[in-house]
Amino acid sequence: MIQFEQFEQQRSLKELTTFGIGGPAHYFIEVHDIPTMQLLLPFCHQHQLPYFILGKGSNSLFDDRGFAGVVIANRISFLHKLAEDTWHVGAGYSFSLLGSQTARQGWAGLEFASGIPGSVGGAVYMNAGANGGETGHSLVSVDFVTPDGEFHCLPKEQLTFSYRFSSFQNSPGAIVGATFRLEKMPEARQKQLDIIDYRKKTQPYNAKSAGCVFRNPTPLSAGALIDQSGLKGKMIGGAQVSPLHANFVVNTGDASAQDVLQLLELIKQEVKAQAGVELEAEVRYVPYQPAGAPCEA
Repeated sequence: MIQFEQFEQQRSLKELTTFGIGGPAHYFIEVHDIPTMQLLLPFCHQHQLPYFILGKGSNSLFDDRGFAGVVIANRISFLHKLAEDTWHVGAGYSFSLLGSQTARQGWAGLEFASGIPGSVGGAVYMNAGANGGETGHSLVSVDFVTPDGEFHCLPKEQLTFSYRFSSFQNSPGAIVGATFRLEKMPEARQKQLDIIDYRKKTQPYNAKSAGCVFRNPTPLSAGALIDQSGLKGKMIGGAQVSPLHANFVVNTGDASAQDVLQLLELIKQEVKAQAGVELEAEVRYVPYQPAGAPCEA
C-alpha cells in the first residue's frame, strides 16, 4: 500500500540531474523493487498525479519551477547472469558500469555504454548509442510496468527501436528491467578503454551537462554544424556551448533552464540560417506542468 507519507516533498532536482538545473519536485520517491513500482503507478493514476521516471538524470532538463507531480527515482538495480552470454539487469543499474563489467569479461555489444552517465532504463528508453553501437542492438527483452500496475516482459520483436528512439517514448509506464545478449570478443575490453579515453579527450567529461543536446542529422554531425556556425564558447547566462565539443551545453555554475532553452534556440536558428539544417533536440526538457506520456531518463 502506497501512502502520501512515503513521499518527500519539495526535493531539489538540481541534485538529481547531471545538468544540476531545476526547481523542486512537488513529490519525490525512490523505488528499489518491481512490486513497489506496480503499486506506485496505479496510486499516481488514482490521485491524478503526473509522474516522471528518473534514472540518473543524464538527459533531462527540468524547469526552473520544478515539477508539479511525482518524480520517481528508479533504483531497481539488480544484475543476474541468466546464461553464459545473457544478462538480466534492473532499470536503475548504471549503464556505464554494465558496459565496463561485460567488456572486462570479454563480451562485446555494450562497450559504448562506458562513460554514458545514465541508467539501463534510460538507455533503453532513449535507445542510447555511441561509437556505432546502440542499446537496442543487444536487447533480448524489456521488463515493463503499465500505469495500472501490470508487469510485462516484452520481447524485442514486439518493440520499435531507431536512432535515439524506442516505442517506450509513446507508452506511459515504467521500464523496470532489461535482458541483453552479448557476443564473446577478447578485444572488447580494449575497445571499451579506447572509448573512455576518446571521450575524456574530446568531451567535457567532468562538466555539468546532459550529454549531446542535439541529434545528429544523418549523415551530418550536429557538433560540426554548431562549430562551423561559430558558436563554440557562446554563452547565455550560465549556459555555455562547450569550447571542447560544440554539441554539449554545459552549466558553468549557475545556469537556469531558461538560459539553456534560449541557448538551444539560438543554436537552432544559427545552424538553420548558415547551413540550412534543422536541428532536433536530444536532451529532454521536462516542463513544470507536464502533458502527455511520462518519461524515463
